Amino acid sequence: MLKGIPKVLPPELLKVLCEMGHSDRLVIGDGNFPSESVGKDSIVIRMDGHGTCEILEAILQLFPLDTYVEQPVKLMQVLPGDPVETPIWDSYKEIVGKADERGDRAIGQIERFAFYEEARSAYAVIATGESALYANVMLQKGVVI
Repeated sequence: MLKGIPKVLPPELLKVLCEMGHSDRLVIGDGNFPSESVGKDSIVIRMDGHGTCEILEAILQLFPLDTYVEQPVKLMQVLPGDPVETPIWDSYKEIVGKADERGDRAIGQIERFAFYEEARSAYAVIATGESALYANVMLQKGVVI
């Protein structure tokens, strides 16, 4: 046991977070995200019993966001014409705001298929049990100062 480590983070994920370097990306995929196929050249960590918010909040306690880019947090954009609501994004804004002084300005959106393409080069992909739609998040790691 370690002190100060969020209990939701498994040892495998802690190891991955330590291994990652500046500008490496980490994807937190919702339950519909094709984690295994998109992450076939990455490390895939299964956290099916957890939601994206609790994982994002725990990771951001340890993981510095990149300050050399405007938006180190990327969300998968809703396809034009798709009537899906994304209330979970409000939770993301709140979580990121606690971890980064830029607040929701650190969050950007990326077109769905471009998100998949960028996710293929991520260092790791976390597969969650999140049921909200368009709940995928990509984080770009910064440096510890």
